[in-house]
Amino acid sequence: MAQALIEALNLEVRYGGIVAVKGISFAVEENEIVCLIGANGAGKTSTLKALARMIPSRGEIHYGRQRIDALPGHELIGKGLALVPEGRGIFARLTIAENLAMGAYHRRDTAAIAADLEHIYGLLPRLKERASQVAGTLSGGEQQMLAIGRALMGRPKLLLLDEPSMGLAPLMVEKVFEVVRAVAAEGMTILLVEQNAKLALEVCSRGYVMESGLITLADSSAALLADSRVRAAYLGE
Repeated sequence: MAQALIEALNLEVRYGGIVAVKGISFAVEENEIVCLIGANGAGKTSTLKALARMIPSRGEIHYGRQRIDALPGHELIGKGLALVPEGRGIFARLTIAENLAMGAYHRRDTAAIAADLEHIYGLLPRLKERASQVAGTLSGGEQQMLAIGRALMGRPKLLLLDEPSMGLAPLMVEKVFEVVRAVAAEGMTILLVEQNAKLALEVCSRGYVMESGLITLADSSAALLADSRVRAAYLGE
């Protein structure tokens, strides 16, 4: 494997006496889009939260050339690691424009921030049309696009996406994943957690399958799509 942008070694997450993530190891290379699939309760969201330092964990996390598992989460934004959380986590009482501005709160390069904002409005034209609208009044799909746009305003090197299709109508799922594909085509490194295994594997180059806190399969997306165990458990075949 080439130099990993992020690598977890023996990552473990506990909630009291419950071990949600049981010593897993995996890596994502630069410019890759990789997915983590599995059933509810498999440990996928806990894994992403641990990588973003939102919850305590054991084991090692290496990002770039630095070990980050002892760092607080807010320091990772400036290092280029951004998480779009499950449930979107937008600022509901702020406008779209204000939400996007919050994504760049740590930056001081004013001209580049303005250029990035225009780029994101080009990528997500519905947000530009409604820039002054209060974010809490948007549809679920529009809120998901806003959450992605806000993360992109931080100029991340690595984007962690947690269940971007959750609770969305099929048409909005399609639109959100068009954005994911477009961002990936620009060279963004993405680690995607997604219950819709077929959709995730069609978008990603590689995948990991999690079951009960463990990684049980790891392969190219094409191989996982063809794997009878994956087809039976996650593709309904």
